[in-house]
Amino acid sequence: MQARQRTFSAAGIAMTATFVGVIAAMGAVPALYMPGSTVPITIQSMGVMLAGSVLGRWRGAAAVTIFLILVALGLPLLSGGRGGLGVFFRPSVGFLIGFPIAAFVIGWLSERLSAPRSLPRMIAVNVLGGVVILHAFGAVGVALVTHVSLAAAIVGSWIFLPGDLAKAVVAAAIARGVHQALPGLLPERHDREAAPVAA
Repeated sequence: MQARQRTFSAAGIAMTATFVGVIAAMGAVPALYMPGSTVPITIQSMGVMLAGSVLGRWRGAAAVTIFLILVALGLPLLSGGRGGLGVFFRPSVGFLIGFPIAAFVIGWLSERLSAPRSLPRMIAVNVLGGVVILHAFGAVGVALVTHVSLAAAIVGSWIFLPGDLAKAVVAAAIARGVHQALPGLLPERHDREAAPVAA
């Protein structure tokens, strides 16, 4: 209960809004299209990783969801100045849908495993949520929109892997630094288990 109250406190809402801005600001970096690829390379997926690993599951997922709502309303917040409902009908739709889910998984694992205490754990959490899960959603989106087989979409997504792994490492290092400077941002497992007893 205490962890949930903290999530929806004024400070929690402010942090969520801040990360909406962080993800949007990363859209100022131009998108890069690799030859033969229908999905751009951007650094906004690193913002998703940061949202989950810094804010936790609920606030991280909320920040990314609000960001996507603003994009759907027409704000040009995606890299390259893209926005509007049309972006959800393009090959990158799977990645967009996977954004809040990736943030949630990263946040949940960060809380469950006390990941901020260990850089290797934090990297593993970001790789699982921000690379494996995000690529899974991305490949399904590419397959559905471009009418290729899922296997072909998965093979085509390997071009993003080196960059996404690098983003996961950078996001993990930044998140760990934030948690070291501001401990207590995430409700860790023992906090959640102790809350009913305290109540």
